[in-house]
Amino acid sequence: MRSIHVWVVVTALAVAGCGNQAASVAEDQPSPKSVVPSSTAPAPTTTTVVPKPNERTSRGKLVTTSASEYGTMLFDTTGQAIYLFDKENTDRPECYQACAAAWPPVLTRGEPRGSGQVKSDLLGTTARTDGSTQATYAGHPLYYYVHDDKNEVSCHNVTEFGGLWLVVTPSGDPAA
Repeated sequence: MRSIHVWVVVTALAVAGCGNQAASVAEDQPSPKSVVPSSTAPAPTTTTVVPKPNERTSRGKLVTTSASEYGTMLFDTTGQAIYLFDKENTDRPECYQACAAAWPPVLTRGEPRGSGQVKSDLLGTTARTDGSTQATYAGHPLYYYVHDDKNEVSCHNVTEFGGLWLVVTPSGDPAA
């Protein structure tokens, strides 16, 4: 019975303190019953502290450029080649299920960022049906090829899943 009573008191204090910082009482302060109001004491104030965003989640995917056998093209910072799917004529992804297993989308948290010869104004995002956010470049959703090794381009100009997969140049056009 005592544990239920303690739980009710703790819950009531927690609920009372959620919206008003001034309602919280530290353990080393006198209980509210022993506090005598003073007409000269300043009115309590509430301060809202806004936490700084987590750097990992607020910063988007970093897209960069590097040389390849197809000229300068887009890569991520781990050296993974980035492709577009020519079947997609808008920024709306059409590669899901088996397609996305072979060609995983370039996902991002926050706005993607560019380095090297990447044109930041061509970077963007699009929503996927699962609620994740996919990076885009020049209006094209971006993808990796699951079997590429780092700094390798093994599937440029390959037809799969009803379209052509092409590496992306800094201009936003597919490589020749």
